[in-house]
Amino acid sequence: MSDDCVSDARTSDARVSGFPASGDGGNPLRRLSLGELRRRTSAKWRTYPADVLPLWVAEMDAMPAGAVTRALTGALALGDTGYPSSGTAYAEALDSFARKRWGWDGLAVERTAAVADVMRGSVEMLKLVTGPGDAVVVSPPVYPPFFGFVEHEDRRVVEAPLDADGRLCPSALEDAFRRAAAGGRRAAYLLCNPHNPTGAVHTRAELTAVAELANAYGIRVVSDEIHAPLVLPGAQYVPYLSVPGAENAFCLLSASKAWNLAGVKAAVAVAGPAAANELARLPEIVGHGPSHFGVVAHTAALRDGGDWLDAVLTALDENRRLLGELLEQHLPEIRYMRPEGTYLAWLDCRALGLGDDPAAVFLERGRVALSSGIPFGTGGAGHVRLNFAASPEVLTEAVRRMAAAVGR
Repeated sequence: MSDDCVSDARTSDARVSGFPASGDGGNPLRRLSLGELRRRTSAKWRTYPADVLPLWVAEMDAMPAGAVTRALTGALALGDTGYPSSGTAYAEALDSFARKRWGWDGLAVERTAAVADVMRGSVEMLKLVTGPGDAVVVSPPVYPPFFGFVEHEDRRVVEAPLDADGRLCPSALEDAFRRAAAGGRRAAYLLCNPHNPTGAVHTRAELTAVAELANAYGIRVVSDEIHAPLVLPGAQYVPYLSVPGAENAFCLLSASKAWNLAGVKAAVAVAGPAAANELARLPEIVGHGPSHFGVVAHTAALRDGGDWLDAVLTALDENRRLLGELLEQHLPEIRYMRPEGTYLAWLDCRALGLGDDPAAVFLERGRVALSSGIPFGTGGAGHVRLNFAASPEVLTEAVRRMAAAVGR
């Protein structure tokens, strides 16, 4: 990168260094200045040089919910820094949240288990229903660890790509299920609901179709539902376990993404009624994964962090709209599939002619860090994933830099 480009990036960085704007204290994404954010030592803020705007990994630019801060500082004040208990407080808080937010009463606490995080828990569920060499179906483009974790456990990945609109494709699923179960082998489907990276929130009809196909081919479903609380206006989250035919499935839930708690890991595995006996076989050692602070923080978020979550959802909805406007104004060639959930935007940049990895171009020329689409698998080349859980000022500056990177 030329010295002129570095100088321009640093100058433009200064334009957003002084927010938050006055009179907007209700937006959790505008309470920290860019300078304050750059003091963080998490991956989002330490992976790239200080002149780069990081809109890549799934961390929000927000302070924690007050309920979480009080719970963690209270634990520290008591010296409550030991091993996690084997109680059910986290699962009970999640059950209460599910009833209030989603009208779902199918999360039976007795059919739950605490796990380290959603991805590790998903792997443990897959190990309950498949063996080495068995197939696990995934729907790319999808969260890259779906590939790495599955293959690390000596399972075969079989792809059922999404359709052109970034949604589940029944014909692709049926073909993949048929291939995965060939020869009578056990097989599973690792579902992402809502879907990362497209932001699709699967409908009840779509999920019912998945259950019907899974039962027809003997496929066990494990659903990663970490983004469930982050469904934006216009869509409705449907728990996979709530649809007919999903009684023998598993889902993984957590407060991690919705309350920005990736650094204090904890999650809950939930079994459908017909999978309860299998969940009961989960090795006791798996329950040692979540940290005590993780359980404390996630429980507090679910019990008392609803108002904070509502403010975040409002801010994300505004940013979702703003991003569309900015792209239309500065980069109309990019296809922006308006996400229904998550705070992740999947951008089709192929019309810009930047090759398979446009994220590399935006980083080198524009000093904006986005997630390359390539690791998301089939359908990812020519795409980037953008995290819009930032202030409107940072988002605006990021798109301005992206446009400048391609000569706009």
